[in-house]
Amino acid sequence: MRLVLAALGAVALLAIAPTAPTAQTPPRPAAPAQPAPPPPPKPITAAVLQGLDKITARVTPIKVPLGQTVRFGTLEIQVKACNKRPPEEPPESAAFVEIQERKPGEQPARVFAGWMFASSPALSALEHPVYDVWVTDCQ
Repeated sequence: MRLVLAALGAVALLAIAPTAPTAQTPPRPAAPAQPAPPPPPKPITAAVLQGLDKITARVTPIKVPLGQTVRFGTLEIQVKACNKRPPEEPPESAAFVEIQERKPGEQPARVFAGWMFASSPALSALEHPVYDVWVTDCQ
């Protein structure tokens, strides 16, 4: 019986006695992982335009490499620059376009030079009786 009482007394003393600090501190939770930085944007090498022939009502996609000239009907289209917003912003593409009309037996005539915006094609549009051209994307 003395042994039982002594065991109960030891348990009671352990429950009442303050615990000594341990040498190890509990591990801290890991810091949340930082998101990886977005990859650098790919360089833009071409503009994607749409061309409408008003006579035939045919819409044609036109891919124009920067600095090169592409023909669409009697038009020669050259894109000098093309800018595109990053994916986390509202979508917008804009291109600086120069368009000349080259008719057989005539000197080339500039019919458009300026910025075209994909979100607002009417803001600065090509005014031509046969063709419409507008920007859709930069690649």
